[in-house]
Amino acid sequence: MSEHDRDREAQEALNALRTALAAHDITLPSLDLHLLSYAGRYATPPLITLGNCNAATAQRLAAALTAKR
Repeated sequence: MSEHDRDREAQEALNALRTALAAHDITLPSLDLHLLSYAGRYATPPLITLGNCNAATAQRLAAALTAKR
């Protein structure tokens, strides 16, 4: 990982999201930094790829999000 502040910001957000999802027993296998935006140098942090998931995971994610309202 790069030592650029924006890269660290994206990695911290990724770790926080992964932890929050895990607390609801949700795993998004392709959750990671978006490689093309990570490789470039922009004023914003790299994007985070949420990736694909199956229907059961989508339902768990929806339930977790609506439970917080």
